[in-house]
Amino acid sequence: MSSQPAAHSLVQEKLREIVKDGNPLQASVTPWDAGASQPALRELVESGKVPLPRSGRALVPGCGAGYDAIYIADTLTLDTTGMDVAPTAIANANATLASARITPPGRASFVLGDFFTLDPKSDEERFDLVYDYTFVSIVSSFDIAPLIYLSSFFVAIPPTQRPAWARQMAALVKPGGFLVTLVYPIDPPTELGPPYFVRVEHHEALWADKGEFVKVYDEVPANSSESHVGRERIVVWKRA
Repeated sequence: MSSQPAAHSLVQEKLREIVKDGNPLQASVTPWDAGASQPALRELVESGKVPLPRSGRALVPGCGAGYDAIYIADTLTLDTTGMDVAPTAIANANATLASARITPPGRASFVLGDFFTLDPKSDEERFDLVYDYTFVSIVSSFDIAPLIYLSSFFVAIPPTQRPAWARQMAALVKPGGFLVTLVYPIDPPTELGPPYFVRVEHHEALWADKGEFVKVYDEVPANSSESHVGRERIVVWKRA
């Protein structure tokens, strides 16, 4: 049986192969079903500490199985689009939606597509809220190959491509809208991966010159899944 560090090293190399051409997700990536929306997202919304929009449009890129997108649609009553480049993820998200109780049912939808190719032409095509969960999960055991679920982009894309992420977020969020980033894992960089470590400061540096986003909220969540305790921050940015 392979050691845990060896398994992590294998996954790290696989993830770097996946993202080396600039595409953080591929159809060959196997989604790992977390089973629910993220506790940190629910805490933010239910606390009321940030006046998040209650009407308009939302986007969840790298939506995976769709739990966060469905939660946003149901709780914030936003017309929410979950997007993923993996057909399996979209199939899983639609299955999740079919069993959810959202009124009206069409408030959430899932589309196969590439976040980086979205090209809004007007504020009507932009979003009032975008949710970005920078997350990579690794599952491995005995003779089973690691399963990789990669939701969203920031932690997985090469640092040289992060400015493109920032430009796209600035293009997609309408003035006065919000970008919610669940930043994970905030760990010291190690050989175990994920492919690239992440800090809130990395986001701040991308907008330091142009001032396209202003940070309005930055906290370590009181509620996190067990493996995330003390390793994530939820940060909200308002589009200037």
